[in-house]
Amino acid sequence: MKKIEAIVKPFKLDDVREALSDVGFSGMTVSEVKGFGRQKGHTEIYRGAEYAVDFLPKVKIELVLPDDRVEQAIEVIITAAHSGKIGDGKIFVLPVESAIRIRTGERDDTAI
Repeated sequence: MKKIEAIVKPFKLDDVREALSDVGFSGMTVSEVKGFGRQKGHTEIYRGAEYAVDFLPKVKIELVLPDDRVEQAIEVIITAAHSGKIGDGKIFVLPVESAIRIRTGERDDTAI
């Protein structure tokens, strides 16, 4: 099993969710996060004063999948989240040692 963490622009969330649902990925966790990478934030003017916005709003999508579905999910996320502009996001793939469904006690692949 693997955990996919995708950090994307907030306005791309619905596109990614719909694309994942269309190919049969049903469960995910979504968090509103802030961060920066190469973008390094930007400056804004508020009431005549300029100030730096170091952390930009992003959305983190988390999925836990069987190993054989990971590449498909990655391709779907890349296609749906791509705008071609800086700040499109990142995808991280991490190993998952175990998964347990609390309600039934099912483990690993049957739990996801």
